[in-house]
Amino acid sequence: MTMIQLNYLAFAIPAFFIFLFLEYQLAIRMNRIGIFKYEGSVANLSIGIAERLLNLFISASFYSLFYWVYENYALFQIPNKWWVWILLLLTTDLVWYWYHRLGHTINFLWAAHIVHHQSEEFNLTVSARITVFQALIRNIFWCTIPFMGFHPAMVITILLVHGAYSFFTHTQLIGKLGWLEHIFITPSLHGVHHASNEKYLDKNYGDVFVLWDKLFGTFQKEEEKPKYGLTHPIKSYSFLWQHFHYYLEIAEACKQAKGFRAKIRIIFGSPAQLDQEIRPLLEKRYLQHKPVVTYRFKFRTYLDLQLTLCIALLTFITAAYTGLALYDKLFIVAFILLTLINCGALMEQRKWIYYLECMRLIVVLAFAFWKLDILELLILPAVALIVLESVFRLSLHYRNYVLRYEKIYTE
Repeated sequence: MTMIQLNYLAFAIPAFFIFLFLEYQLAIRMNRIGIFKYEGSVANLSIGIAERLLNLFISASFYSLFYWVYENYALFQIPNKWWVWILLLLTTDLVWYWYHRLGHTINFLWAAHIVHHQSEEFNLTVSARITVFQALIRNIFWCTIPFMGFHPAMVITILLVHGAYSFFTHTQLIGKLGWLEHIFITPSLHGVHHASNEKYLDKNYGDVFVLWDKLFGTFQKEEEKPKYGLTHPIKSYSFLWQHFHYYLEIAEACKQAKGFRAKIRIIFGSPAQLDQEIRPLLEKRYLQHKPVVTYRFKFRTYLDLQLTLCIALLTFITAAYTGLALYDKLFIVAFILLTLINCGALMEQRKWIYYLECMRLIVVLAFAFWKLDILELLILPAVALIVLESVFRLSLHYRNYVLRYEKIYTE
């Protein structure tokens, strides 16, 4: 019997939720529970789950890329000395600064990074708002570090430290830290970066040190209370909309632009120069608009169960990744992504949730039947679902007893 080699990075997932629980309990004690909003926190965690899941498939290739760059193109052979670790940390933070700054000033980079800034909360769940697109772009920037001559093993180690530090800067429960604010990016300083107040825009790009912001003129200490989120907030908790709305905005702007050069200027231009009327146009086109008489799902318990299942599956696939067959991995990915889309649809009160549930059930049954080598029998549960819907109106029972569907009236 083959032993499965555990990936110990899986322990970071329960550790994240332990710290999140501690922050939540501290917020209760400090009478600041308002820093958490249920739908916003669920949306934050959903995006983080998807990124961690998809990153399993690409992280190893990027580590290999670091070694390839180092072995073939390194400018120097920097030794493994104690002082080199300090130099490496500073270099990593400098590369982050410019990756981060460019991510706010170039449209196609902002499309990947904007998801991190959509939340109108500022707590530890926001640190999870990283898309796989952002991870891909960031890793390309990281390649410059082994290119300079730092050994990839050192680079990977410092990236773990660097990432862990930034997790703790996403909280409002730690106030200003006195003289430390002159050296490090603190939660107060990073909160400024997440704010949409005009004086706070495009400030504090550093991840660990304030040195780069002071050197390049982007430093701003917290003065007035930050208002978190985008200057033009998105109007949806949809998992798909949050990921892709800015790509659609760029595509629409390019469609309206005349000439190749104009389109290139949009793709590589500044987000501040993008037509601000495009997003409302796309929202009208793609988002659901509720009438005066509408419906509501009392869905929290059901949603919590789905999110818990996703977290458990993510922990499992992370821990056992090297021992799983490709088809097992693909099934888990498909199930989790469908579930996360479903979670967003629940919060959006989408009426087509039942059909998404049917699709998810078919995926589960297809995998089970394939494992049992009876895939041809999949037609039976598919036909059964159609008959149950036609005869017993299964979707109505699903809404009434699973989602607890009720009519409400809004003024």
